[in-house]
Amino acid sequence: MKKYLFFLSAILLFSCDNIPNSKADVVMQNAQVYVVNEDQPNAEAVAIKDGKIIFVGNNNDLKKFIGNKTELIDCKGKFVMPGFIEGHGHIHGLGSSLINLNLMNVKNWDEIVALVADAVSKAKPGDWIIGRGWHQEKWNPIPTKNYLGYPYHETLDAISPNNPVMLAHASGHSVYVNAKALELANVTNSTKNPTGGEIVKDKNEVIVGVLSETAQGLIYDAYGDWVNKQTLAEQKNKWEESIKLAEEECLKKGVTSFQDAGSSFQQVAWMKELAQAKKLNIRHWLMVKEGNRSLRENATAFTNTNERDDFLTVQAVKVSLDGALGSYGAWLLDSYSDRQGWVGENTFNLDSLKAVADFCWENNLQLCVHAIGDKANREVINIYSEKIAKNKNKDHRWRVEHAQHVNPTDIPRFKEWNVIAAMQGIHCTSDAPFVPKRLGDKRSEEGAYVWQSFLKAGVLVANGTDVPVEDVDPLANFYSTVTRKMKDGVAFYPEQKMTREQAIYSYTMANAIAAKEEKLKGSIEVGKYADLIMLSNNLITCTEEEIKNTKVLLTIVNGAVKFKNKD
Repeated sequence: MKKYLFFLSAILLFSCDNIPNSKADVVMQNAQVYVVNEDQPNAEAVAIKDGKIIFVGNNNDLKKFIGNKTELIDCKGKFVMPGFIEGHGHIHGLGSSLINLNLMNVKNWDEIVALVADAVSKAKPGDWIIGRGWHQEKWNPIPTKNYLGYPYHETLDAISPNNPVMLAHASGHSVYVNAKALELANVTNSTKNPTGGEIVKDKNEVIVGVLSETAQGLIYDAYGDWVNKQTLAEQKNKWEESIKLAEEECLKKGVTSFQDAGSSFQQVAWMKELAQAKKLNIRHWLMVKEGNRSLRENATAFTNTNERDDFLTVQAVKVSLDGALGSYGAWLLDSYSDRQGWVGENTFNLDSLKAVADFCWENNLQLCVHAIGDKANREVINIYSEKIAKNKNKDHRWRVEHAQHVNPTDIPRFKEWNVIAAMQGIHCTSDAPFVPKRLGDKRSEEGAYVWQSFLKAGVLVANGTDVPVEDVDPLANFYSTVTRKMKDGVAFYPEQKMTREQAIYSYTMANAIAAKEEKLKGSIEVGKYADLIMLSNNLITCTEEEIKNTKVLLTIVNGAVKFKNKD
């Protein structure tokens, strides 16, 4: 009997060490592996098979996973961590920005006019000139003739009399247009503001050229008429090219998953086609942004949630309750410090939001509401609490997107109702130069981008860039999150900055939890997808200046190398 047991053990031992299935497809060794898992010490090696992690540990124990066909990656002591998860961005907007005019880095209005003039010279008469990324608070110098910092549209009229121009604000909450676009949209000085929006006019009731919040729809309708002259196939081909460019941009910056904050059902359908054809290179988690009736008519679009190894998930709904602080659209409890009597815009009817909440609750969908101002945040929590009170044990994971400026008394309510604060670190340092102007010092200190206040209250804080409002670069965002330093080196209320460990968690595991995907990604653990990145610097120990110089050396998604830095 003993001989039999010995013989059987020998067979099993031989089998485990020699059958092909026991060997890894890829191994990473000689690394500083930051696992983002408190229960496991950091490691120096990772083994990957069939797109998933099968081993995390030391170099010596890795050897048994190496076979003749195993790809060996010598990390040479570099920093390996889970791939960054973009916690709130706009994948379609990112793609569009890579095809149309990108105004994110322009220094002033004159540069914008020059870019538009160049685009007009290449366009056919009647073609729309589209761009995004301008922000009047960041221009130097300020246009000589302006209203609220906005130049008048006459400068664009002079260079583009026959081509309608529509340039979206960096926030996406207003557009700047020329006379031709206003003409096609039938917008005149006598046109009244729609509910939740503003056609910006000066004190003489003259249109400046900016339309904010729901008023943008007047222009987008006219633009849509032009787009719809193209065939659906032409529109789809252009969109598909934009998604390809967007994914390439993400991969080279270490983003392996993307939480999109607002897809239409048409875009969802096209994304499903890409997923089924195995054409997606990063993982996508979509929030559907549609009206009440459309949500109910297309409810089945949410049923097939995980396409092709979790490369596409559709389990959330997005609503925007207010606008942006920079464009005076954030809905405040008290008026803006630099625009007395103005409290921003409520851009979505509260009763309609309650109806959307009903739909999400009944269909077990995550509800994600954009709320930037303290009034908007309070109203969201009020509506959330009405639903959640019915069953506090339900795993709803409803989110507030941005939670940018909150009244301190509302922070404990996020924890009480288990609401996630999906915030963006880079917004803090990008907006900081004008935040005190908008809110005053007291409101800025107590409620603007208060990450530590949320964390100390026990609230889950997710992180992202809101691309294309900001660059999708996680390293620039990480720097802002851990330093809160503006371009001049001054820190914006530094007591609210995150630690390095908190910042990485917010950009990996917290985002996975915020999407109900913590069993799939967010940390380097056996059984999770092998979505990993290798960086030139250790984000935990390097200096602040070195963070800014850190390069993405390798991006791996589903066990496959998708980007390799050739430098």
